[in-house]
Amino acid sequence: MAPNGSVGFRDSPLEPGIFLDEDLGSDWYIYESTESAPHDDLFPDAIPECHPTISPHMYHTIMAPISLAVIVALSFLVKRRRLHLSCWNGVPGLLSPGNLLEQDGHRAVAAAVLALLCSELCRLLLDPHPLPLLPPSGTPTGTPTAREFWKVLALLYFPVLYSPLLACAGPRHRLGYAAGTLLAWGHCGAQAWHRAQCPLAPKIHRLYSLLSHVPVLLSLSLLSLWYPVQLLRSLRNGDSPEPRISGKSYYRKYLKALLSKRDQKGSSVKIDESLGSRIRSYLLSYIYIPEEGFRIPLKLVVSITVAVIAVYQVAVLLLVAVVPTLRIVRAGMTKDVVVLLVQFGLVPSQGAAVPGDLEQELRTARHFLWALEVCYICSLVLCCLLTCAMLLRSLGMHRSNLRALYQGAVLDVFSKAHILRPSRESLVCWMAFSSFQAAFACLGLLIQQVIFFLCFVAFTFLVVIPLQLGTSSPLFGIIRNMWPFWLTLVVAVLVQHLLAHFQFLEQHSLQKEITNRRALYIVTFLLFPTNVLVGAMAAVWRVVISGLYNAVHFCRLDISLLHRGVETFDPGYRTYCHYLRVEVSQCHPLLKAFCFLLLQPGRPEPPAPPRDTQLEEGLQLMHPKHPAPGRARSRRIRARWWVAYTLLHNPSLTASRKTALADPAANGAQLGVPRP
Repeated sequence: MAPNGSVGFRDSPLEPGIFLDEDLGSDWYIYESTESAPHDDLFPDAIPECHPTISPHMYHTIMAPISLAVIVALSFLVKRRRLHLSCWNGVPGLLSPGNLLEQDGHRAVAAAVLALLCSELCRLLLDPHPLPLLPPSGTPTGTPTAREFWKVLALLYFPVLYSPLLACAGPRHRLGYAAGTLLAWGHCGAQAWHRAQCPLAPKIHRLYSLLSHVPVLLSLSLLSLWYPVQLLRSLRNGDSPEPRISGKSYYRKYLKALLSKRDQKGSSVKIDESLGSRIRSYLLSYIYIPEEGFRIPLKLVVSITVAVIAVYQVAVLLLVAVVPTLRIVRAGMTKDVVVLLVQFGLVPSQGAAVPGDLEQELRTARHFLWALEVCYICSLVLCCLLTCAMLLRSLGMHRSNLRALYQGAVLDVFSKAHILRPSRESLVCWMAFSSFQAAFACLGLLIQQVIFFLCFVAFTFLVVIPLQLGTSSPLFGIIRNMWPFWLTLVVAVLVQHLLAHFQFLEQHSLQKEITNRRALYIVTFLLFPTNVLVGAMAAVWRVVISGLYNAVHFCRLDISLLHRGVETFDPGYRTYCHYLRVEVSQCHPLLKAFCFLLLQPGRPEPPAPPRDTQLEEGLQLMHPKHPAPGRARSRRIRARWWVAYTLLHNPSLTASRKTALADPAANGAQLGVPRP
């Protein structure tokens, strides 16, 4: 221990002249070391407890009644505006926190509020005082059962607290925008002031409170900017009336993009691409590129946003809970501990007999701990990147599945034919889809972190460090001692491939046939024991590749990790399938466009021209039709084709048609004529 309270050590055994002084009292560590209290660095409570001007208890005591008053006032406003009834005539209309089944919902606001709620949930699970309405002294933290009861109440409290932030955008009224502005500014100001006064906290790590509140501050900042902009726009242009059909502009654009003429630039014959082109296409498949005429549903946008926020919260927790501890252990490594590690064979011995001669072993032990830290950080970064890539890849799969179901191609998405109708189970799965996506992403990140950390550690300590130190590795010893076994397996596989290509297959002009069957039987019998060993290696590889594939794709709900016959036992995939049924049956864009065309008011007909009384009676009975202009006629034809196309390709209407219409004989068609 140096006089200034720091520990000096060499970071790498390969550079003996370099010393790194690491201060145990730096901002990275949870421990606090001072000259006046040298033993306080052993306790995390050494960080002075912070008392902000606006305590969390006071903040929630003020904002909770204000939020309740805002939601009640806007409920009366919605009832008077929509139903044109008296305020006291009946129950006031309740505000909806976002139209999650429509396309006209405010995507940024919904994503921000759900991200805020997800961040509060992550904080709630680790906070010993889960319900901030109660003072910390009044929370029975000593009783685990009572603490879990307060957590259950907090799970219901936070959605009620933050729902007005999303509900204020529903009425599309200047009063709603004004109320949303006041609420957003109040929440954002209190959170920012609290973080500015108390950036550090003794829980888990001093920086964890600040890092975990970054999504909260970003979400509240977005809401604090969005509501004033909408308020100014409403004051300048007036309140926009609510559309009769939600998202009618999107549905019209979707129908126009579907019926528009497309240039046939590509050919139906697929040209062999180069390896670089295939790699580039594969990488681009993990980047969601928006396409004209299609919009990802609001529920999917919210689900992906919440999953990314959940991954961030778990990654921050894994980082601050492990890395500072490894650094503290590395800084506090002593020669007595090194002697114990040398005796267990965890640190290679350089021939030192007494603890005073263990300088090289001490540097080696610290270097090993530094390697563990690097492996942990690298695996965590890799897991976060893979999880985000899988979530982006799922957006492309969502688009393909929705388009296929919009066209009625049910078997292209599901393994069995399903009727796209809402049911009790499908509604429950639709409600839980976003929550399932966040939970699966968190658990998938934890599983990936364990697997990839072990892989990184095995590669580092079996390959990298032995090469650095110039020592023998157990892995190298196994490969060196068993080279005849590996060589036999490689030769057996190569021989079978060569014989199958040159001796056992005879290629004709259009097909291949098996030949030399007697030799084929002899080689199969002779190589049976060798193929058993090859099968054992293939079985090990199957376990490895299955574990890696399932761990990486665990966060994706659009694919099943089980066999196609038992995929219904996968709760994530089953939830996704029922979610698709609700989305397609309730939000089919062609059905919405058809309804919009039906509800669109017709154009007034021009007045009939006056009749000429001088004409004969026969000519007066004739009503000659004037030819319509070309543009009006084309519009009328296009509208009729829109209606016909909508009726023919809407799977939601298939179940409502008469069964007799599906039989060609019932419509007067010949039985021998095949169906179109």
